[in-house]
Amino acid sequence: MAPQVAPLKLKLHENSLFAILLRSPWWVSFLVAGGLAALLRFFLPLHFALFGGMPFMVIGAVALWRQLRRPGPGRIAATLERARALSADEFCAALAKGFEREGYRASREAGGADLRLTREGIVTLVACRRWKAQRVGAEPLREFEAATRQAGAHARIYVAAGEVTENARAFAREKNITLFGEEELAKLLR
Repeated sequence: MAPQVAPLKLKLHENSLFAILLRSPWWVSFLVAGGLAALLRFFLPLHFALFGGMPFMVIGAVALWRQLRRPGPGRIAATLERARALSADEFCAALAKGFEREGYRASREAGGADLRLTREGIVTLVACRRWKAQRVGAEPLREFEAATRQAGAHARIYVAAGEVTENARAFAREKNITLFGEEELAKLLR
């Protein structure tokens, strides 16, 4: 049997120009594309100048698509209000259903994680025990990381609907733990 290989995911450096433009409002990329094309028009024929701004138009289109699919503040608040009314087991079950809609096979996990997600041979462990906490520090993430370090998972997700401290964010980046916040929960628990 051949070993499972994780699919290659290209990831932009978080401070690259394109990554910053993807996080910015969509119209900023279109503005940059227009400005660059206007500047290049002084030196090049029109079709080459327009072609020079094309990468920024593509980034603007991707940013627009993402922003149209992003839940609004009202939807996020309503989803979180409904979710906070659930017990821990009900919330975990709702989360599992959400991941299953996204194509994962979800099962309850004993030990350091609450859910085990599998898709195309890739295993992801999810912690959602303290999702109602108003503020999440690095300690719960350290506990999750220590409990799942030897589990053989390809990825780990920590669900936190409250504020996540900068220490916790730095620890999550260092240990390659994805943080699921309010927006991600609203998308998953539609």
